[in-house]
Amino acid sequence: MKALLIRQFGGIDTLKIEDVPDPKPGPGDVLVRIKSAGVNSKDIWARSGPPGGKAPFPWKPRPFPYITGGDGAGVVEEVGEGVEGFRPGDRVGINPILYCGRCAYCLAGEQSLCFDYKIFGDHRPGAFAELTTIPQQNLIALPDHVPFEDAAVLPACYTTAWRGLMTAGQLQAGQDLLVVGASGGVGTAALVLGNYAGARVFALVGDAEKVRKAEASGAIPIDRSAHPKFSERVLALTDGLGVHVASDPVGAVTWPETIRSLRRLGKMVICGASGGERPDFDIREVYQRHRQILGAPMGNLRDFHAVMSLLFQNRIRPIIHTVMPLAEVREAHRMFEAREHFGKIVLVP
Repeated sequence: MKALLIRQFGGIDTLKIEDVPDPKPGPGDVLVRIKSAGVNSKDIWARSGPPGGKAPFPWKPRPFPYITGGDGAGVVEEVGEGVEGFRPGDRVGINPILYCGRCAYCLAGEQSLCFDYKIFGDHRPGAFAELTTIPQQNLIALPDHVPFEDAAVLPACYTTAWRGLMTAGQLQAGQDLLVVGASGGVGTAALVLGNYAGARVFALVGDAEKVRKAEASGAIPIDRSAHPKFSERVLALTDGLGVHVASDPVGAVTWPETIRSLRRLGKMVICGASGGERPDFDIREVYQRHRQILGAPMGNLRDFHAVMSLLFQNRIRPIIHTVMPLAEVREAHRMFEAREHFGKIVLVP
């Protein structure tokens, strides 16, 4: 089969599509022919090395070569011993969270807190290939009306956004939501889910074109280039009160302003640090106003099934920037690193 094989850290010139042996499903595994796969930040870092040269926490080293791609959807090709509920020809989506199912957190329904937590496409071969194997427990059946492209981009970013906004942030209809980094995967997911929840959504973006796209998505755009101290703009738009919930996957460069954008009892939900992992802010701005900072990466099975159900019921539609052949993966990485995208980039093997 054809697959994107990462053999070393480096630039986009290191990306090559190679011929590798077809995988075989082991006991409890399912062989899936990938129809679409979404690009995430971790796929870029898998090629370039840890962001800022620092290994993220927690981080478990893996040997080269490896196949990335945590988001995927396709058709069952073959099932391994003991698999029930799936058969060849079934349309399926992939939940990228790998979990043991036996520890205290898994038994409590918090699979993303599993003591043996791993990620598909990180700790085992992923979706940037014509074929992949995945444990049966990580599959969900796709209705015929759901496009593979849509199903392939929800699992990581939309589950994460749901976990942050709904499970952790307890976002309610009529509340105000600030989405920082609103053009990225988690950001556009937060725009979609914030609108679904009935919130008033403010989208922080970086240029005029993304301002237009944010507005088209139903959000009130805030151009960061025009408002570097964007908390002042947020406060002006909320009668000096601030927002109830803020989603900030960016990190150090935005945290101080995001915190100042919160109202009293406001919640900042975080799931990443693409803009730096060591913010400089006054902790009194948090506790003196009873604000909360909540870590919410990925999500449990309830979070995953919640967003997939909304897709199946046509109640949400993910924002997709472009769909490209896997053979154009270098351009996909270039576009992602240049931050030209608004929404998810999808690769088709």
